[in-house]
Amino acid sequence: MIMSETAKIENRILIIDDDADLCDLLTNYLQQEGYLVETAFDSQEGLLKAQSNGFSFIVLDVMLPGMSGFDVLRKIRLTSQVPILMLTARGGEVDRIVGLEMGADDYMPKPFNPRELVARIRAIKRRGSDEGWYESSAEKAEKIIIGDIVLDLATRTVKQEGELVVLTAAEFSLLEKLILSAGHVVKREDLALGVFGRKLAMFDRSIDVHISSLRKKLGSHVDGIERIKTVRSVGYLYIGA
Repeated sequence: MIMSETAKIENRILIIDDDADLCDLLTNYLQQEGYLVETAFDSQEGLLKAQSNGFSFIVLDVMLPGMSGFDVLRKIRLTSQVPILMLTARGGEVDRIVGLEMGADDYMPKPFNPRELVARIRAIKRRGSDEGWYESSAEKAEKIIIGDIVLDLATRTVKQEGELVVLTAAEFSLLEKLILSAGHVVKREDLALGVFGRKLAMFDRSIDVHISSLRKKLGSHVDGIERIKTVRSVGYLYIGA
């Protein structure tokens, strides 16, 4: 079967990690799952490949020769919102939080099971759609409008008072789920399952960091009312205008 160019891009994954053995292991595993994989063993090569915009997903290690993974992430985010999962050292909680704050969609501590990585990739690519991450506007043209916010589910873009708000894949999915339940509290555990496709581990602050980023990007309502309210020990509540 001949694969279309669009399908090729949708299945292309870039792994940026200086551990050649790990890259080989992940490449073999991902290829068996139907993905097209390219690798880069240093930060500069990885950045150049990432900036080609020819990938649907990037796996990025924090510890790289030359620029750190954080520097690579920051430079990628200047021009692209491609989903990025960062690999961090076991116990590197600070690294995980920093990565999320800089625009990573999710993280995984090393060592990990390749099967879990595939599950994470699929969950991130599946966000917001039962049919998959990539859909044409003809297949899904719905928009959600609440107050000054417009979510376009076909293009997965957000506008606030007509101006584009640049969100990561995780931020968009999180905002979508909150707005769809506007006026009702959404539990952190439910958000984690819906956005990451997994349960939150103890002390996992992924949801909280993404919420913080959304608050900064969207601000409060015109009258000063908080847009996303924290319900202590439960979850979050989106307050409509």
